[in-house]
Amino acid sequence: MYNLQNKIVLVTGASGGIGSSIAKKLDSLGAKVILTGTRKDALKKTSASLANLQKFYTCELTNIKDIENLVTSIQNEVGSIDILVNNAGTTRDNILARMKQDEWQKVIEINLTATFNLSRLVLRKMLTNKWGRIINITSIVATTGNVGQTNYTASKAGMIGFSKSLALEVARRNITVNCVAPGFIETAMTDKLDENIKKDLMARIPMNKLGIPEDVANCVAFLSSEQSSYITGQTIHVNGGMALY
Repeated sequence: MYNLQNKIVLVTGASGGIGSSIAKKLDSLGAKVILTGTRKDALKKTSASLANLQKFYTCELTNIKDIENLVTSIQNEVGSIDILVNNAGTTRDNILARMKQDEWQKVIEINLTATFNLSRLVLRKMLTNKWGRIINITSIVATTGNVGQTNYTASKAGMIGFSKSLALEVARRNITVNCVAPGFIETAMTDKLDENIKKDLMARIPMNKLGIPEDVANCVAFLSSEQSSYITGQTIHVNGGMALY
């Protein structure tokens, strides 16, 4: 069993199914968990289930001032962040010929630029402490591509390249930077899919089943732990074998 006792963790996008599951898993391992997201009611619900919750904040990740205030507040009220999980993400699907500028910009800002801003701000204390974990939640489509998601795939592929470069920069300070690439995971969004669409999805998954949020959370727990201390700059695929195609 991994031990994250007293490690301070920030999980972004914690109002969603995967983010909530990650928060619960790390909390169960003794981490001091801080949640952020855009939906206050969902954050309250998740926070009520955590034994070691420190704080939860609503934050607009497209606003650098909000991000700066978030990190400063955490450092002043809780302490320096040991583990950062960049899980927040959004989609604005459209084929490129019809994609509007704001559909591109919004996805890049939330999925990629916010990862840069949060990592940069949190990294300062990690460098001083000579210990840290940055875990970026990317996607299977960063590897395979997907019709109607040039903005999303660009942002998620960008996270992988970003993570590799940052991993090289901070490796000597005992800081690891890795990605987790989920495939199709059972969430409120997949619950709404038509049965025929679900059947088509299954045909693309060698394990012939959807993942569950806990599958992603378990991988994040490993990458947060000392047991993963010699792993950095990697992308671990949690997608039932889809990345094999």
